[in-house]
Amino acid sequence: MWINEDKINIEEHIGFVYQIENIQTGKKYIGKKSLISTRTKKLGVRALAAQEGKKGRKKTKETVVRESDWQRYWGSDDELKQDVDTLGKENFVRTILRLCTSKKELSYYEEKFMFINEVLEDSDKWYNKNIGGTYFRRDVQKIKSCIEDKE
Repeated sequence: MWINEDKINIEEHIGFVYQIENIQTGKKYIGKKSLISTRTKKLGVRALAAQEGKKGRKKTKETVVRESDWQRYWGSDDELKQDVDTLGKENFVRTILRLCTSKKELSYYEEKFMFINEVLEDSDKWYNKNIGGTYFRRDVQKIKSCIEDKE
């Protein structure tokens, strides 16, 4: 169960920014999750055969849209998932921080929450190891040590 799950309307929202907290240690994780999963799959032999005799461009792939696994989702961080498996789901709180109506809004608010909370600053407080695949904890630590050396 997610805190604020009752506010989700799949017709209006495409996803949400969330926080998962380990209630034993206080360590947290911020991420985003889409409510809808869109996959492209190759058409099978029967579907391709059904197109025989039709004029125009033949389709070889189709897009499948369905609800994602958001209700069972526990983040993408390996350390977090290991802790959930080891300690049990009952020792974690999953909170929806913001519902979003577009992919851009979803990405923007995920990164905004991460920067505001300084998730790369303290590995004892945060599971997150990078922001958007661009900013990494190791880089922040290098920058901080350079600043400290100059002082």
